[in-house]
Amino acid sequence: MSVVHQLSAGWLLDHLSFINKINYQLHQHHEPCCSKNEFTTSVHFESLQMDSVSSSGACAAFIASDPTTKPENDDGGNYERFTQKFVFRPELFDVTKPYITPAVHKECQQSNEKEDLMNGVKKEISISIIGKIRELILDGSLQLIQEGLKSGFLYPLFEKQDKCSKPITLPFDTCNLPELCEMAKHLPSLNEMEHQTLQLLEEDTSVAEQDLFLRVVENNSSFTKVITLMGQKYLLPPKSSFLLSDICCMQPLLNYRKAFDVIVIDPPWQNKSVKRSNRYSYLSPLQIKQIPIRKLAAPNCLLVTWVTNRQKHLRFIKEELYPSWSVEVVAEWHWVKITNSGEFVFPLDSPHKKPYEGLILGRVQEKTALPLRNADVNALPIPDHKLIVSVPCTLHSHKPPLAEVLKDYIKPDGEYLELFARNLQPGWTSWGNEVLKFQHVDYFIALESGS
Repeated sequence: MSVVHQLSAGWLLDHLSFINKINYQLHQHHEPCCSKNEFTTSVHFESLQMDSVSSSGACAAFIASDPTTKPENDDGGNYERFTQKFVFRPELFDVTKPYITPAVHKECQQSNEKEDLMNGVKKEISISIIGKIRELILDGSLQLIQEGLKSGFLYPLFEKQDKCSKPITLPFDTCNLPELCEMAKHLPSLNEMEHQTLQLLEEDTSVAEQDLFLRVVENNSSFTKVITLMGQKYLLPPKSSFLLSDICCMQPLLNYRKAFDVIVIDPPWQNKSVKRSNRYSYLSPLQIKQIPIRKLAAPNCLLVTWVTNRQKHLRFIKEELYPSWSVEVVAEWHWVKITNSGEFVFPLDSPHKKPYEGLILGRVQEKTALPLRNADVNALPIPDHKLIVSVPCTLHSHKPPLAEVLKDYIKPDGEYLELFARNLQPGWTSWGNEVLKFQHVDYFIALESGS
């Protein structure tokens, strides 16, 4: 369970535990002479068959065949089968100290005050709003942090000085997925393939790289699959689906013929740091409004949008974005980021960098009142002002999972979608031009394999 503690204020989450409870087991075929500890991702092409379009109009799908015989090598002998397990690199959650110390914070605050005076910048956040949010986060977080310290999930800094002193070496960020999406838009077979879904079944399967673009890919097996794009390997967890494309190529998701009961959105909001960085592009408010939420959402769909602390973005969601999608705001939650010892990663009173981010929760409203389904009647009303407290991943914009904190408010067997995703989850469909970013094999550790 990723929920370590649950109180009336909210939840204390273990993000790393959530990732590692996913069945990241890879079944590999090796020749008997090979070392079983060797990590081999080469797999054999199996025949691809296309299901005919059903009379109900369901989209066609490419299905990797599920052979009943054990694969043979070129000499006619059988390959040995080994299981390789992967875990996420734990050092990526080693946040032992705040990102800004009080001394540096004071210096930055003085610099920002001078800059505001020089530029005549008006304060966006009123004192009353700051006070309410500050009180909510301070009181609720302290309760959850105290529980984490009592249970040993969080620990005082001095207890693990030896661990804290070790430098953290992050994997080299080789994400070129947005560039690949741009190239894929010019594939000549786009019009033919945009209505098709690629289904990966139980047996090890390999497909051409171009078949992974501009179509929904499903790993319907019970085990992890490895795919290779431009020489980079990515792990696909079991029972997960994804569409790798940019925002102008979302049609395959609409053709997927699914209505989603939960949609989580993490838009690339425009801000100063994004403008200065080439890390990823941002979307304008108009572009975000054009996302076809109404075509993707099931009746009474729960919509969750991640938002920065800029009041401009908060007002846009509540006053423009959600009304344009016929979504009613039902709650505002906050994700509070702490260190392994329970300190806020940024000073709570920082005028710019805050130790928290917002989540705006809403329900899609139907034009005509419809009777609620039985499953919806059993769902609890969504409470306001809940906190999700966790140690953040050191990878930029790797958000904590919401599946377990939302489970009491959604259908247990529903369809779930994440937009602008950077990782995959079992039971979820994920879309974005970086949707495989945090599935890169370099972010995982391969454990000893067994036959």
